[in-house]
Amino acid sequence: MGFEHETVGSVERYRGPIFDVVTDEVTMSDGGTAKRDVVRNKGAVVVVALDDDGRVVLIKQYRHALGARIWELPAGLRDVDGEDPALTAARELAEEADLTAGRMEKLVEVHTSPGFSTEHVLIYLARDLAAVPDAERFARHDEEADLEVIRIGLDEAVAMVLRGEITNAAAVAGLLAAARTES
Repeated sequence: MGFEHETVGSVERYRGPIFDVVTDEVTMSDGGTAKRDVVRNKGAVVVVALDDDGRVVLIKQYRHALGARIWELPAGLRDVDGEDPALTAARELAEEADLTAGRMEKLVEVHTSPGFSTEHVLIYLARDLAAVPDAERFARHDEEADLEVIRIGLDEAVAMVLRGEITNAAAVAGLLAAARTES
């Protein structure tokens, strides 16, 4: 069973629209306590959109923390209180890839950085894709304004993961899980 760690104190360091940062004092197995910084995140959804030809939708987006544009899957924060995560995934797919899905199934879940973050990502597999009509498309802004959207074979996307060309943790997990599901 193991030692039950308890939080005996907590100090808020930062409160923001996407995440908060706290320093918790936690009991340790050896009888002492230790301070642990924790990023509390709203969580996110990611979509592996797989078309009838076995191709997946990838987006290339600027990520300021990395100072680079990287390949990812359509994704977004779970920032609407009470919204079903599958609906969040469908909304993000429409906003970032101009697609709807006839079927949306939960594929896998990941904690992206459990050493310091509560971020919990739900990854969905979307099938039966259709284009969002032009008149109903989302107006992208900020770093989403110039998203590059492509479709490539699932096997090639997995090869990109293995070559280190796709490094976003949730995209890696989603693509590998989708490949396993399709095999």
